[in-house]
Amino acid sequence: MARILYLTQIDIDFGVLSLLQSECERLGIAKPLVVTDPGVRAAGVLDQALGALGTLPHAVFDATPPNPTEAAVRAAVAVYKQHGCDGLVAVGGGSSIDLAKGVAIAATHPGPLSQYATIEGGAGRISTAAAPVIAVPTTAGTGSEVARGAILIVDDGRKLGFHNWNLMPKSALLDPALTLTLPPSLTAATGMDAIAHCLETFMSGAVNPPADGIALDGLARGWAHIERATRNGQDRDARWAMMSASMQGALAFQKGLGCVHSLSHSLGGKNPRLHHGTLNAVFLPAVIRFNASADSMRRENRLARMAHAIGLPGCDSQGTELAEAVRELNARLGLPTGLAQMGVSPEIFEAVIDGAMLDHCHATNPRLATREDYLQLLHDSM
Repeated sequence: MARILYLTQIDIDFGVLSLLQSECERLGIAKPLVVTDPGVRAAGVLDQALGALGTLPHAVFDATPPNPTEAAVRAAVAVYKQHGCDGLVAVGGGSSIDLAKGVAIAATHPGPLSQYATIEGGAGRISTAAAPVIAVPTTAGTGSEVARGAILIVDDGRKLGFHNWNLMPKSALLDPALTLTLPPSLTAATGMDAIAHCLETFMSGAVNPPADGIALDGLARGWAHIERATRNGQDRDARWAMMSASMQGALAFQKGLGCVHSLSHSLGGKNPRLHHGTLNAVFLPAVIRFNASADSMRRENRLARMAHAIGLPGCDSQGTELAEAVRELNARLGLPTGLAQMGVSPEIFEAVIDGAMLDHCHATNPRLATREDYLQLLHDSM
C-alpha cells in the first residue's frame, strides 16, 4: 500500500476500502451520510462500503443523478439533517463525489448554492464550516477525490464550478478492486477524462512545474493502460494504473485546465445526458491543434514532451500528430470521434459558447479563445 500526503491523504491499493471506519474515526466523523448512486448500489459496491463502516452509525443517500443537480443536493441535505450526520462518505464516480461536496456546502452554509459558485465570486464564501468528506471513487477518471472543486447544475440550468480548499476530501481511499466490474464503455469514457486532465493541465500556461511532472507521468500511465483496462476489466495492473492516472490528473489540474473543459462543461449543462469524459475526448484533438501556436507551448516544447509521454517519435508544430493519436485512440476505444455521433446539433453552438466564455477553465487555456475560436473548435469537433 502506498500512502501519499499531497494536498490531502491518499491511500491507493487493492483493499484500502477496509480503512473506511478508521478514517471516519480519524477525522471525527461519528455519523456519516453515505452518498452514492443507484448503479453503485445495484453493483453491490455500496454494500461493501457499508460493511467497511463496521458498527459506525450512518445514513444513505443513493439518488445521485449522472450530472449532479442543486435539487439532488437539497434532497441529500434533508437526509443529512434528518439523521444528524456530521460528515460525508462519497462512494461512486465524480457525480457522487461532487454531489457530496455540494452537500458539504449546503448543509453548513445559508442560501442558494449558486452564490458559492466560482464565477459568482463565491469561492471565498465557503468556510471551514464545510462538512468533511471522505471520497471512495468507483471509476478512474474525474479525480474528484483529490480535487478542491465540484461541478454542479444549479437551479437555473447552468453547470457551474465550486472551488475552495475546504471542499478537498480529507481522505481519499483509492481501491482499484472497486473498478474491476466497470463496463468497457464507462472504463473508456472515464479513462479518457483522466487523460484529458493530464493533457490539458500540461498545456495550460500557468507556472507549476510539480503539477507538470505529475501530469506527464499520469498521461504516460493512462495512455499505456487504458486499452488494457477497457479490453479486460479484470486486469489488475491496468486498473491500478488507471486509478493512479485519474488521481494524478486531478492533483495536476489544481494548476488549471482550458478550452476542452470550458466547452464540455457548457455543452454538458445544455444536455446533461452527454457524458463529460466522452465530451473531453471528442474536444481534445481540436483544442490540441488550437493550442499548438501558444507561446508557452512552443517555448517549453510542450507538444514534443506530450508526444514522448505517449510513445510518439515526435510531433509537428501544428500538433497534428498528437491530435490524430488522440482521435485514433478514441476510435479504438469505441468512443465517438465527433459531436455529431453524440447527437449534438449546431443550433445550440451559440448558447454553448456563451457558457464556455464564462467558465472557470476559460482563462487558464494557454491561448485565450474568442467566440469565433470556440465556434471553430465546435465545428472542428463535429
